[in-house]
Amino acid sequence: MLGTAFRTGSPNWLDLGSPDTGAAAAFYRAVFGWEFVSAGPEAGGYGFFRRGGKTVAALGPLTEEGARSAWMVHFQSPDMRATAEAVRAGGGQVRTEPMDVMGEGWLAQFTDPQGAQFAAWQPGKTGGLEIASEENTLVWVELHVPDPVAAIRFYTAVFGWRSAEMEAPGMTYRVLSVGDGDQEEGSFGGVAPQGEGAGGASTMVPRWVPYFQVADVDATVAAAEEHGGAVLMPAEDVPEVGRIAWASDPAGAVFALLKPEPRR
Repeated sequence: MLGTAFRTGSPNWLDLGSPDTGAAAAFYRAVFGWEFVSAGPEAGGYGFFRRGGKTVAALGPLTEEGARSAWMVHFQSPDMRATAEAVRAGGGQVRTEPMDVMGEGWLAQFTDPQGAQFAAWQPGKTGGLEIASEENTLVWVELHVPDPVAAIRFYTAVFGWRSAEMEAPGMTYRVLSVGDGDQEEGSFGGVAPQGEGAGGASTMVPRWVPYFQVADVDATVAAAEEHGGAVLMPAEDVPEVGRIAWASDPAGAVFALLKPEPRR
């Protein structure tokens, strides 16, 4: 599962763009117990979600014209300009050119050839998330696109990922891992065919979806609904994976919940 010993291609940052950051902060505090801490007046409303004093995600206002509320997964880049060129070479779009974020690191935002948005973060003073794969933190990321094979080819050229196929009910699921070290230990996410598997109709839009680890999926999805969110897929058990559900927050940002099966 995902950790914080980041390597090239690791998911190392996660943030939410919202039309109402105050309402978003209140929702995620109610659902996950996160505290929102502003990054200061110079950050334009951007700030950090923290659990136990450690950063688990971030939140900021929408900045792109026509943008809708969504979670944005960032992957570690050792050279942001080279990453941007690799995205272009693979047929993707550079939506935000590489930029220095106040010495904290370099950021760029992209869209892959099938329309899924993602970002990259080159660490500076800020290396990335401070906690993951624990209760109420990021544990997995998942890409839903029409052509998983083409997607893996694109991202492998950009980040050097590896993939392994596994059979899931009604589809072939592809597990992603970083390009060096042990493949199983380096796994962090997967790719599923658009419109199949978990998520139902919400996967008809190409997207990356963050999974948050929780102690009780049913209780957490109920809390999301109680505080104005929507249940996109009710809680269900997935063999050899765990119990999962999909939801969206009041502004429509999609996320998933996972209580992993205990490792044998």
